[in-house]
Amino acid sequence: MKERILEDLKNAMKNQDKETLSTIRMLKGALQLEEINKKQELTDDEIITIVGKQIKTRKESILEFEKAGRTDLADKTKAEIVILEKYLPEKLSLEEANKIIDEAFDKIKPTSMKDMKDLMAYINPLVKGKADMGYVSKSIKDRLN
Repeated sequence: MKERILEDLKNAMKNQDKETLSTIRMLKGALQLEEINKKQELTDDEIITIVGKQIKTRKESILEFEKAGRTDLADKTKAEIVILEKYLPEKLSLEEANKIIDEAFDKIKPTSMKDMKDLMAYINPLVKGKADMGYVSKSIKDRLN
């Protein structure tokens, strides 16, 4: 994964694609910072987590930009999200996510909201980076209630 990011960085430099270049540089900086903090190289799963955090931060920024009427900044940030999403695994459809949730319910057999933690612990590794965790969490809560 890291090699792919560095290769895309080189290609953006060659093609003089400033938007892609700046976005990948920000991502590379976030990855390097995390490697320094962990004092070891990052795994692909850790890189996917960091990319997800970068996208989440940008989505929050878009809301703030739109509140302030700064559509220019919101559009720029949306373009950055599109670039970053290339580094995430393919998204699960709602049916696929629901199937995983069903499997978790069959296996764990929850009886109350107290079982939410167990369900999330089972589901999280299966959908991490592939599904909207907000949807997954809401779906589990709806089924538990």
